[in-house]
Amino acid sequence: MSLDAVLARIDADLDQSTDRLMELLRIQSISTDPAFDAEVAKAADWLAADLASIGFDASVRDTTGHPMVVAHGSDDGPHVLFYGHYDVQPVDPLELWHRDPFDPAIEDQNGVKVIRGRGASDDKGQLMTFVEACRAWKAVTGKLPAKVTIFFEGEEESGSPSLVPFLEANADELKAEVALICDTGLFAEGVPGITTQLRGLLGEEITITGPSLDLHSGMFGGVAMNPIRVLSRILAGLHDESGVIQVPGFYDGIPELSDELRAQWDGLGFDVAGFLGPVGLSVPAGEADRTPLEMIWSRPTAEVNGIWGGYTGAGFKTVLPSQAHAKISFRLVAGQDPHVLRKSFRAWVEAQLPADCSVSFEGHGASPASQMDISHPAFQVTRQALSDEWPNEAAFIGSGGSIPVAGYFKEILGMDSILAGFGKDDDAIHSPNEKYDLSSFHHGIRSWARILGGLAS
Repeated sequence: MSLDAVLARIDADLDQSTDRLMELLRIQSISTDPAFDAEVAKAADWLAADLASIGFDASVRDTTGHPMVVAHGSDDGPHVLFYGHYDVQPVDPLELWHRDPFDPAIEDQNGVKVIRGRGASDDKGQLMTFVEACRAWKAVTGKLPAKVTIFFEGEEESGSPSLVPFLEANADELKAEVALICDTGLFAEGVPGITTQLRGLLGEEITITGPSLDLHSGMFGGVAMNPIRVLSRILAGLHDESGVIQVPGFYDGIPELSDELRAQWDGLGFDVAGFLGPVGLSVPAGEADRTPLEMIWSRPTAEVNGIWGGYTGAGFKTVLPSQAHAKISFRLVAGQDPHVLRKSFRAWVEAQLPADCSVSFEGHGASPASQMDISHPAFQVTRQALSDEWPNEAAFIGSGGSIPVAGYFKEILGMDSILAGFGKDDDAIHSPNEKYDLSSFHHGIRSWARILGGLAS
């Protein structure tokens, strides 16, 4: 059987695969710092050359920022687009690293072999799992079992300023049946997850103005309206006692979990005490009638991220401030329109203003949630492939955060994304001493090999 031979080849070539990853990790492709622009370009060139060496038609594409790498296989079968990013975060503070972040090495961490270095997990190690799976298929069979397009970005860690224009300009070339994205992680040790729900994000900054200038609290206190008092009352009313958000229409159109997904999530045995305990908490604070995983993955949120006004310096100043400010973010789920919710939130705030107070708003982003259509056969193929490779059955899971590229693929290219990665919570991505378990790298390669084989059938 071809798959068995491919998996055997992956096992036999693990040292060489690791050496190639180490070579890529040595390139200092920090996209946020112009001092490393040449290194970012060097990483793009390295990837294009490596893909060309295994038969891809690979090229480096210039943008107004850092380059993209696009590669096409010549094989037949279902068409998939694989996405990863080759840029990395800055390494500061350097003094907290145990070794040079761009001198990667295999180290022992509590009895586990890990690949230590910047980008090991986010995202060079992850993207190379797919490249190495393709390499093994080509070495054993001379071809890939599917039609593969590879798309590597060089600006993910610096806000992806060139991504949308590039996708729009090259949509016909990049469209496929489904996208594969590796920039995620395992649900737990030995438990693979396929992220099928990503929350959107809406940001609002509000300023409430009362008196035209700061006032003496002895002379004006009690008779003049204090905007901090107004703001505090509005923010306190954002949730009721059971954690339900009070903005009118906020929950309209939100679908309930399917019985299948609910059963999968219940079967994961999520330990909420273990989740909250390390940050000094113990009791879930969201909607009282929802499970913790529902609240993290499939329910929307409203959170106050900052409040300020009046005098906040050292000592004490008895001032009645002219203005009070707050920053509020909403994590959104499928069925919610961020632009509709922005209008509803602003109207809700305005309706609560007393006489002599006004409010102004500044929006900070408005991206919708992404929910994948798991009825597409590729999702079931991926779940089975991961379940065959890992000790525990794979589950379709959600994500409390946002991965914008998945939304762009849906909006611009018209396709869903399968988000399957092999990182772990302790990989220290974006932090000193980033690592990627050698087992994650190894099983990640084998996982993509199985997925490609499954797609062919």
